Amino acid sequence: MKEVYLKIDGRVQGVGYRRWAIWQAQDIGGISGWVRNEDDGSVEILMSGDEEKVNEMVKCCYRGPMFARVDKISFLPGVTNYFLPPIVEGKFIRI
Repeated sequence: MKEVYLKIDGRVQGVGYRRWAIWQAQDIGGISGWVRNEDDGSVEILMSGDEEKVNEMVKCCYRGPMFARVDKISFLPGVTNYFLPPIVEGKFIRI
């Protein structure tokens, strides 16, 4: 199992990025976690799953949906904000 916490910068809000991320996670299968908008215009994703599937999802995140423009993806250290929900096995949700 692999867990990654991503911050995606660029034109990623208002273009369906979160909805797209949910569809991608479902399409790949075996990805659990969540996606959310941040106040600075970025999107954050916390996900876990088999290493191969998580790596595939990360590659997809660099592309994003049709109208998105991904400028940068940062790999963040583990979640330290206790107000954020934990990963629920078998679910990838928008928060």
